[in-house]
Amino acid sequence: MEQNDSVLRLKQLREELHHHNYRYYILNEPLISDYEYDKKMAELIDLEHKHPELTDANSPSVRVGSDLSSDFRSVPHKYPMLSLGNTYSEEELRDFVNRVEKNIGHPVTFVCELKYDGTAISLTYEKGMLVLGVTRGDGVMGDDVTANVRTIKSIPLKLHGNYPELFEIRGEIFMPHVGFDQINAEREAAGELAFANPRNAAAGSLKLQNSSQVAKRPLECFLYHLITDTPPANSHYETLKTVQSWGLRISPHMQLCRSFDEVFNFIRYWDNARKDLPYDIDGVVIKVDDLQLRDELGFTAKSPRWAIAYKFKAESVFTQLLSVDFQVGRTGAITPVANLNPVQLAGTTVKRASLHNADIIAALDLHLNDVVSVEKGGEIIPKITGVDAGLRQPGSPKVAFITNCPECGTPLIRIEGEAAHYCPNAVACPPQIKGKIEHFISRKAMNIDGLGSETVALLYQQGLVHTVSDLYRLKPSHLSGLERLGSKSAANIVTGINESRKVPFARVLFALGIRFVGETVAKTLTQAMPSINQIMNATYDELIAIDEIGDKIAGSIIAWFADSENRRLIEDLQSFGLQMEAINNKQEAASDNLKGMSIVISGVFSRPRDEFKSMIEAHGGKNVSAISSKTDLVLAGENMGPAKLAQAQKLGIKIISENEFMQLIES
Repeated sequence: MEQNDSVLRLKQLREELHHHNYRYYILNEPLISDYEYDKKMAELIDLEHKHPELTDANSPSVRVGSDLSSDFRSVPHKYPMLSLGNTYSEEELRDFVNRVEKNIGHPVTFVCELKYDGTAISLTYEKGMLVLGVTRGDGVMGDDVTANVRTIKSIPLKLHGNYPELFEIRGEIFMPHVGFDQINAEREAAGELAFANPRNAAAGSLKLQNSSQVAKRPLECFLYHLITDTPPANSHYETLKTVQSWGLRISPHMQLCRSFDEVFNFIRYWDNARKDLPYDIDGVVIKVDDLQLRDELGFTAKSPRWAIAYKFKAESVFTQLLSVDFQVGRTGAITPVANLNPVQLAGTTVKRASLHNADIIAALDLHLNDVVSVEKGGEIIPKITGVDAGLRQPGSPKVAFITNCPECGTPLIRIEGEAAHYCPNAVACPPQIKGKIEHFISRKAMNIDGLGSETVALLYQQGLVHTVSDLYRLKPSHLSGLERLGSKSAANIVTGINESRKVPFARVLFALGIRFVGETVAKTLTQAMPSINQIMNATYDELIAIDEIGDKIAGSIIAWFADSENRRLIEDLQSFGLQMEAINNKQEAASDNLKGMSIVISGVFSRPRDEFKSMIEAHGGKNVSAISSKTDLVLAGENMGPAKLAQAQKLGIKIISENEFMQLIES
């Protein structure tokens, strides 16, 4: 075959295979047999091997993946991937619908969709070609898993139709039941640990370092949220139908609902019918259909006001309580864990369940060998919810909460107002020490590569690490002779530790493991107090003056820094060069024209709302989502929501146009 003919044939095969993928995975209407498809794919791979100069990242052949390993780079989401508010209650769902319609001022049409039990993904297409696949991560940053996403056959690599030049679309990657059973059978036959459930299997598969291995996993995807400057319709439902015409896979089970009764009928139907689906769902997502109304409703800090997830009630089963263990966490909290006669629950085998605290045990009146009801809270964590006392064996001993730490023997304490018991021996209780180190090195904290719980336990056992600051004293020679650690692993660990010195201050603060100081609180603190010395010496009044910092958090911070051991730890970490100040904490203010003003944005504008929000902050103002007596100004675009307009007029709040706003900040 002449070279030109080979090139033409190669291009023809790519087009044909893209089309057959669309027919098979999107429309479920295959035109050729698997055998014919495989023959075409083999021919394409052969031609691409002969013509490497024509390599195409979106060729159908990439479905087989690559044998090369790749570390995932973290990339920022252009728009945060927020989580949804959720409810298990019909009453709370009715409140949501009523609240939306009250804010809008008239009845609203909703779209009901199934809530898939998998792992969230964001896909970016440019000029009809898949260019990026990113996990949800922490909602702000995610992992670039593009190479792995390309192996999933229900995600098209190339689109057709009248699609936007550039857009992002979000969805859920999941593993169907048949594939999950098959992969677990293969793992068990190979002597490997089976996956606990399809959700874990999907998430774990997507994060494999070798895309050729991902290609062997039976992953699928449904897409449900388009983000673009030029949506094809003002209706979410119609937008998804249009998206499907581009070759993207949307759910076959979604419905427009024009009343609460229609919404709840959809929920009732799928609560029963979900058992017949070939994949797991754990609820229904209810969204406002009108995209303009979504803009009106806006967002809270964590979730959209125009959507909610209704979670199905957990399945429960009865089994026998065999014994109770008491575990010590990194904060010293004691968690009782029930050991159960193994039982199938929501598709998994359950052997253990949380008992939470002493009050729960007392309320259940729990005895050893009791027959207990077990359910999965939110379909995730098993818990004991009841006891069949009528089946209790005579003489069964009552479960008593321990009085001393099961690891170090220290008498336990219980802080007034809290349910948990604690071991106060923070400096010498082994699980607390190891737990603090594991938290410190975790991905969302210092993200130290090469270290895991087993290695931390080994380092502690060998006396090499007792506090997190000891990590920075390690040298390759300390590690290379340890079990399972060769010279290369030792060098990689030390390199990872050294690299962690560059981790930003907010993550260092989170890594310290101060009670109640999670990721979000750490970011808030470091924005208000951009150095460790400021936080360490802050008074109670200074701390609670910061937005979102209340009594419990302020008290915990003060107590942590009052401990001389913790202050010594900070000195150590500073001496090792960790970031203890926020660099470029805030962009330089453009002006103080809006200083101290609380501003609500409502309506449709000539540019994205986020630009106006950034301008408000840059000129000293604060963005707020709801109109109240504390609102200073409303920035109104076209079609401002009638409810917000009425509220602003009632309170006498000044309403300005886009042009007036620009004049205000430029004056």
